[in-house]
Amino acid sequence: MTGGPIEVRCLVDADAVAGAMASEILAAAAEAIGGRGRFALVLAGGRTPLAAYNLLVGEDADWDRWHIFLGDERCLAASEPGRNSASAAEAFVDRVPIPAENIHWIPAELGAESAAEAYEAVIAPVLPFDLVLLGMGEDGHTASLFPGHPLSEGPLVVAVEGAPKPPPERVSLTPRALAACRRMLIVITGADKRGAVDAWRRGADLPVIRVASQGRARVLLDEAAAGGCVGSETLPGLN
Repeated sequence: MTGGPIEVRCLVDADAVAGAMASEILAAAAEAIGGRGRFALVLAGGRTPLAAYNLLVGEDADWDRWHIFLGDERCLAASEPGRNSASAAEAFVDRVPIPAENIHWIPAELGAESAAEAYEAVIAPVLPFDLVLLGMGEDGHTASLFPGHPLSEGPLVVAVEGAPKPPPERVSLTPRALAACRRMLIVITGADKRGAVDAWRRGADLPVIRVASQGRARVLLDEAAAGGCVGSETLPGLN
């Protein structure tokens, strides 16, 4: 499933995107648990995903069937608040009764290479994920896959060195791993993302498009990122 147009839904603002995102997470969870007895969810970092996770708290869900993974992590000490795991735990994971053994954080405190190797062994038996959540940076990066960096086709998890945003050392799932999913939801909000969205419309070769073109992706945009809402549209994929 590569190269075809990618469905986009445009909403009025970031709060509306967060609400739609939370609803889609809950719907995917109900479908996965009803059909397969568990829900494997890959979390994204960023303001809008964190707002969506907050909305999940207090919902009546089969939390003991949820399994939590991360799309990427920063190589910081385990106690550092700048880690994606710390933000997700504070907003959501520590506030709902998901069993501790179902929470699978990237052990980035081990260093990028060791953490990538360890996390590959964790996710390989789980694939395909039920839902992968992703954001997009102002430069078109997603997870910790940055423009100008090679996008490895072999492994499921890679060490990232020299990232253009601090910290420079990170761990990321690869396009292959992210695309191994039943659903993918990409959320993009804020006027600072408009340039990258316009580049996507023109068919630029950005990491987020590479990933979206390989997976079962849908995109949620707000008016600011879209440059004005046009309801539903499609964005091009890459062959």
